Amino acid sequence: MKTVYRICFFLFFSFCVNQGYTQSCQGSLGDPIVNITFGSGSNPGGQLSSTLTTYAYQQADCPNDGYYTIRNNTVSCYSNTWQTINADHTGDPGGYFMLMNATLQPGAFYEETVTGLCGNTTYEFAAWIINILLQSSCGAAGIQPNITFSIEKTDGTILQSYNTGNIPATANPTWKQYGFFFTTPAGVSDIVFRMVNNAPGGCGNDLAMDDITIRPCGPLITGFIDGLPDMDTSFCAGVQQQFVVSCNTSGGFINPNFQWQSRDPLNTNWTDIPGANSNRIIKLINANTPPGTYQLRLAIAGSGNLNSIQCRVYSQPFTFIIKTNPVTTANNNGPVCEGGMVTLIATGGLQYSWNGPNGYTAFGSPLQLGSVSLNQAGKYLLTATNSNGCMHKDSTTLIINPSPSATTSLANATICAGDSIQLAAGGGTTYLWSPSRGLSGTNLSNPKASPAKTTAYIVKVSNQFACSDTAGTIVNVIQRPFATAGPDKSILKGQSVQLGGVLQGQQNFSWSPPLYINDIHAEHPIVTPPADMVYILNVAPGFGCGSSSDSVLVKVYNDIYIPNAFSPNGDGLNDTWSIPGLDNFNGYELRVYNRYGQVVFQNKIAGQKWDGTFKSKLLPIGAYCYILDLKQGRKILKGIVYIVR
Repeated sequence: MKTVYRICFFLFFSFCVNQGYTQSCQGSLGDPIVNITFGSGSNPGGQLSSTLTTYAYQQADCPNDGYYTIRNNTVSCYSNTWQTINADHTGDPGGYFMLMNATLQPGAFYEETVTGLCGNTTYEFAAWIINILLQSSCGAAGIQPNITFSIEKTDGTILQSYNTGNIPATANPTWKQYGFFFTTPAGVSDIVFRMVNNAPGGCGNDLAMDDITIRPCGPLITGFIDGLPDMDTSFCAGVQQQFVVSCNTSGGFINPNFQWQSRDPLNTNWTDIPGANSNRIIKLINANTPPGTYQLRLAIAGSGNLNSIQCRVYSQPFTFIIKTNPVTTANNNGPVCEGGMVTLIATGGLQYSWNGPNGYTAFGSPLQLGSVSLNQAGKYLLTATNSNGCMHKDSTTLIINPSPSATTSLANATICAGDSIQLAAGGGTTYLWSPSRGLSGTNLSNPKASPAKTTAYIVKVSNQFACSDTAGTIVNVIQRPFATAGPDKSILKGQSVQLGGVLQGQQNFSWSPPLYINDIHAEHPIVTPPADMVYILNVAPGFGCGSSSDSVLVKVYNDIYIPNAFSPNGDGLNDTWSIPGLDNFNGYELRVYNRYGQVVFQNKIAGQKWDGTFKSKLLPIGAYCYILDLKQGRKILKGIVYIVR
């Protein structure tokens, strides 16, 4: 594989090469030796040491001329003539910066002594500054800050300086880094850095400052990982990895010294790796290394200066990201019975791939397999993939138990009502019949069935795996024959009457004798006997369930016969009064009156009898007048009926 080299400029921001600099570092920058951020928190921030600034501290939101404050924002200062700043230069809304209203006279406003520098070493001295005056303020002619950065010996000798020029107001609050590079003379390890505002006070010359830094500048460092196109790589946990990491240097130090450093999720500070003092290192990552971000970088210093962090410069970090594998499980809802529904379930991943018996492949979760057969039992292998693209395998074993084959000795059976039949089922170890009506037991393989009507019985047959199948037997019930010829009839000679036969069970029947009847096979035939006659309804035997017969008397009168007395005394003899034959006169009306002309009984329905009561009370013995209107053009019949006891 082709190895691609990458130049590792460890620059702080793109401002490092803009016009805010008098010269540039041709190599790599080290960690800040001086890093003044002013801290963070709520407003206002604390007062600086009086040795650092000549300005006086003021807690007000908007300091006066010659004063400063420490804040994380500005709020409508001086009638909104200043910019509104909502965060420090890093964008942290809680980050402090130094807010200054310059003195009327030019002069130094910030200085500090730095010790322990390395001689013959180049450093960057920089700070982030913003002109906080609005462009429109002071008649658009506000005084612009003009800052000189200087590096001095401790005796005041200026080693090097840099001037920002006038720092203009901007349309929007814009932080800009200003600075320069300086080189310490041989034998000089302590310096003073100083910042002077060259502009006078008045309307304008107001500024904010953040992140003052001094960093070493060293040789150009080129870093690469054998076989990889980049200095960053990522891979999934669980596999041992080995990388050969190297850096080449050009220019800068003579006889440079090297020190590899590392940091990891448990130690976020850069730590020297003992014995790693060449420009090449092997990074071994074991299979059990926890997921997270692991980094290497190479520190370089001039000969003899490696142990001084003020003299070190660093390569761009090499980053090794160990991605988390999914924690996945494969399950199923088994054991299931043959012919049942199987659900394959996976958890812990984003995508799932399955492989199983008989070449089974599928994707996703949950998955359902319907009406499974025994050859689908076995191990199902799951490959789960998470959002990192990492995979994990698991498996689940599906158990499919055989289902019984339910049988019954009879599919259909026929019995007479009141009889029973032995049912029988097979194919399993337990049995459950339904419905339960007419059975001698529901949990038997061979219960007796004696249903009152035709019933379809279903048996659930189960085996030792609690798998089941069903079968059935229909028991057809033949009702035993029963004949009722109906109530006796009465007619006048020459009239006809319909018989009221009622049948139950087998419908093979006939009337006898076959005389004066319109149809001996009709359930309700019409008869016209010339004299009293008994008709018999016969139900013939069938299906072995017996026979039945009943008779009815048809009484024939030569004329209307009206009884003239009855005795409603409850002895069962002549307790009611009725006129036979009226059912052949449609629409007739019969009324009975007491001696006061009050109707005590009336009848328009054939067969209705009078029991000698009126309004549910017994009437006294005596004579009662009746009137019978037969309609059909017949004359009205009148007479007396007596109640006797």
